Amino acid sequence: MSAIIINGITKKFGDFTAVDNVSFSVEKGELFGLLGPNGAGKTTIINMLTTLLIPTAGNAEIAGHNLKCDPDLVRGSIGIIFQDPSLDSALTGRENLEFHAMMYDIGKEERKKRIPDVLGIVGLSSKADILVENYSGGMKRRLEIARGLIHYPKVLFLDEPTLGLDAQTRRTIWNYIKTLNRDYGTSVVLTTHYMEEADYLCDRIAVIDNGRIIALDTPSGLKSLLKGEKVSLELKEKNCELRDKLLRQPFVREAVLEGNILSVTIADGERSVAEIFKIACSLDADILAVNIHKPSLEDVFIHLTGSTIRDKEGDKNSARHERIRRRMMR
Repeated sequence: MSAIIINGITKKFGDFTAVDNVSFSVEKGELFGLLGPNGAGKTTIINMLTTLLIPTAGNAEIAGHNLKCDPDLVRGSIGIIFQDPSLDSALTGRENLEFHAMMYDIGKEERKKRIPDVLGIVGLSSKADILVENYSGGMKRRLEIARGLIHYPKVLFLDEPTLGLDAQTRRTIWNYIKTLNRDYGTSVVLTTHYMEEADYLCDRIAVIDNGRIIALDTPSGLKSLLKGEKVSLELKEKNCELRDKLLRQPFVREAVLEGNILSVTIADGERSVAEIFKIACSLDADILAVNIHKPSLEDVFIHLTGSTIRDKEGDKNSARHERIRRRMMR
């Protein structure tokens, strides 16, 4: 059963198309990632799926509820953690959760059960009665995740959940996300700029650029687009014979010789490297240095989008979308 079904969803701001005819589904209990440059449309998609923006065209079902026809039922079925902090620093962690739970009409007795539950999930039980102004950045992020879980949502949306956090705290947040997804079966949709975050967390990833999905697969499936591992050989001198013989090998997908540098794309890295050395020795080719590079999501991202981040125009569009979101939340 799908937790989310999206059919041709589109969003325009004047003559600018932020999201262009996007369709995909997220399965129940799946951890799904949206990866893309600044201004690619990730946050706009999240804002539409969480009812903060009305689609220009297309529609979606969230937890079995129609996005356009039943927005209240959609809101009752989802949890949201935005990029920007939205906690009340003058309240304790527990008081923040109390207030949020009351907004969802969760009764007093049920609140007594749920608040300790979600605090335990994010490891804040011992910090519940401390003012949020005294929390670290990582603790605040964990409390926001707890708040997003207070009504036991079927789908949790995380928009850049670890933005601005140090590497150690990011890893802690990742583990909490993994735990709630595994133990509670919560479907999670997250946007991120961190390639390692998407690789570690996500079952599947949609790569978005210019408002369109340009690739959708598992992390390993996406990395397979680059045809295999790359072995770079620094030779004592240019050797076309070695290149030509390697190209005839079944495990070699590509071999490019530039000066005395031979770049070979191979399948089955460890075994193939040994074969390369055997062939080089048979031809008396002198190898001065070797570098082996396994494809990463960042390599795939650059291959698909052409860059690691959007240009300044994309940043402006992203900022404009955020201003619209904030106006709608007032």
